[in-house]
Amino acid sequence: MIDRLFEKIAHVITRRPVLIAVLIAFIVCVGLYGMTHLTMQTGWKTYLDKDSAKGILYNKYSTTFQSDALVLIVKSGNPVSPEVLSYVDRLEGDIRQQRNIQSVTGIVDILKAYNKGTLPQSQAEIDRIMDQIPASLKAKAVPSNIFSLVQIQVSEGLSDADKTATLNTIEATLKASGPPPDITVDITGTTPFVDQMSDELTQSMVVLIAAAMILMVLMMGLLFSYVSHRFLPVLIVGIGLIISMGLMGLAGISLNLAVVGAFPVLIGLGIDYAIQFHARFDEEARKGSLEDAVFMTVTRTGPAVLYAMLATCMGFFAMFISPVPMIRSFGLVSIIGVMSCYCISLFGIPTAGLLLKYKPKPAQTTTCYAVGTDACSSLSKAHSTGSARPAKEPWSYGRFLTDVSVKIAKNPVPVLLIAVLIAVIGFQVDAYIPVQTNENTFVPPDMPAKVQRDLVTRVIGSTDTRPIIVEGERVTDLDTLTWIRQYEAYELAHHDQITSATSIADYIVAYNGGIMPKTQSQANHALGLIPNDIKEQYLDGSMVTVIQFGTRQMEMQQRATLKEAMIKDAEFIQPPPGITAKPTGDFDLYTSLMTDLSSSKENMTLLGFVLIFAFLALVYRHLHAVTPLVPIIIVIGWNAVAMYLLDLQYTPLTVTLGSMTIGIAAEYTILVMERYTEEYERVGDTHRAIQESVKKIGTAITVSGLATFFGFSALLLASFPIISNFGITTLIAVGFSLAGAIFIMPAVLSLMGTLTDRRKNRSMAGGTQEPEDLQSPS
Repeated sequence: MIDRLFEKIAHVITRRPVLIAVLIAFIVCVGLYGMTHLTMQTGWKTYLDKDSAKGILYNKYSTTFQSDALVLIVKSGNPVSPEVLSYVDRLEGDIRQQRNIQSVTGIVDILKAYNKGTLPQSQAEIDRIMDQIPASLKAKAVPSNIFSLVQIQVSEGLSDADKTATLNTIEATLKASGPPPDITVDITGTTPFVDQMSDELTQSMVVLIAAAMILMVLMMGLLFSYVSHRFLPVLIVGIGLIISMGLMGLAGISLNLAVVGAFPVLIGLGIDYAIQFHARFDEEARKGSLEDAVFMTVTRTGPAVLYAMLATCMGFFAMFISPVPMIRSFGLVSIIGVMSCYCISLFGIPTAGLLLKYKPKPAQTTTCYAVGTDACSSLSKAHSTGSARPAKEPWSYGRFLTDVSVKIAKNPVPVLLIAVLIAVIGFQVDAYIPVQTNENTFVPPDMPAKVQRDLVTRVIGSTDTRPIIVEGERVTDLDTLTWIRQYEAYELAHHDQITSATSIADYIVAYNGGIMPKTQSQANHALGLIPNDIKEQYLDGSMVTVIQFGTRQMEMQQRATLKEAMIKDAEFIQPPPGITAKPTGDFDLYTSLMTDLSSSKENMTLLGFVLIFAFLALVYRHLHAVTPLVPIIIVIGWNAVAMYLLDLQYTPLTVTLGSMTIGIAAEYTILVMERYTEEYERVGDTHRAIQESVKKIGTAITVSGLATFFGFSALLLASFPIISNFGITTLIAVGFSLAGAIFIMPAVLSLMGTLTDRRKNRSMAGGTQEPEDLQSPS
């Protein structure tokens, strides 16, 4: 069935090349249109599934209670000079008049509070009042002799669009305020951080794609010079990328950190497919007509590359089980990309060959990068019909691979023992590789919003709170309010990291004369006295309220430990029946992300193995179908060793390394297995089959691997540490995958071939006929 399908494709291309070219051009136009619909997504929805229980709770909290704290950093020679204070006072007044501004506080407001509501006008008055202000309060408002801080509290429950609009309004107010020449004002906070991160991601995506394409041109110029139109694969992969991005836009798939990192991966894999089709077309064009070249390329290389591509997709498909949306989008975009690049290579290379009236360069019998059935058969013919081999041939990479593969095939056990031992060490040290989920470490270290936010965090601590959502039928019942106060007191007494706790219960106490109400009517009366703008910060109707805990700055693992302790404490204190207390906000988001990444990493890798095994068994249906799994398992262990030695961390991108390695390594090992199967059927000897298969396909796989390597290496140029670190790990994976296919696969095939030969010998000795183990895939 597969054979007939590819034969029909070949006939369509040879009969209607112009029509195929027009259809490709039309699809490119559709892709360009789809690209205009691409959007950039950052924030919690890239880390947390909005339809999950935690996502629903986070969304409820963010749209009901969460407010954005912005901070102005006012830099000057003397932050408490009369001129600076007068400017800041005027600026604060302008900002207070804008929409969605809840409060604006800074050193000006503190001075007014200590000076009967008026701003002191002389430096002597200012210095006198500054001496009266407590050091802890003064340190947060004027932490340095060169700058002061103004904190702006934005209304809670704003959408991302409203937060950005409010930020733009404040920035416009700053520009219109006309600061004196020696005063500069910067703004920081979560919204500026997210907005700048989105802009940086867009710029980084353009740089990465351009760099990957330039590297592809350089690589093709250096390694693919023996064919005509050597840069055709670059054009093909560019078209594939446009189609992929267009499909993303039309399907409503947003760009995010992971997707931006996926584009160089797609270019690296896509150029691999284009090279293999181009190399096979060039080889066949040397033997006969262009029509025959199209037929042989499509029917012989098409299925081989298809199986390799589908095996790669199995690794990406395993990412769909991750609870992290960013990882699932990486898998989806990668599948769309590799399928698009495969299809455009299958149709585009032969069509271009016909329309360009392809003429091969003079034969170079020592070079062949083609794959598929009967690929590079001209090499063996040239050697068999040529003159006697010289006493000493010059060194060549192909000869090196052949000699090494023969030695490995004759001594498979020591090679496999060493390889497996290193892999076992890798699986052991993998548990000690830390998981990084702090978004602040993902972005460029010199991004202005990050620099400013780090400065503020060092001075006043984190502006984020650690919210606990309390839900039930009536959270304003006296027993629930009493429990909230008990819970707050318990947390403050038992956790040094917690510095404050604020809830609606605290305001009820404050408006009840500083004591807890004794009756429900007293609680209701106090609640009615609380201003609505305060009440809305902590209470949503009668069924949802929030406790805002303040903490010291902590590492992510410390936050996770504190969160688990707070959950257990809430259960220990026993809330009233029907009342639940759950952590939410960024406090829960990033700590849960760390757990999700750790668990999904192992699950994705395991599922990838299951899928690739099922795929190989279904497609090939013979004993050697399991052989590609052995090098893949070994390579994944090697990856862990390399990450541990290089002190790399797992992030939302690098946790995909296991399943992605399965896909990449499967392609190379499957191609080696297919060629071995073909050669074994021809020569009937395991060692000779390994020798011939490596001789004919080793160089082709190496060139394909180098193409992928060049594409992935563009990731190293990313300004985002999370993407550049991902680039390092992918380069490691590609290098090890090549080594596994070229050096480990011969050892595995040798052992498997020996077992097969022995079984056949026993069957022949027993007078029975053993079913054929080696078949072509159907």
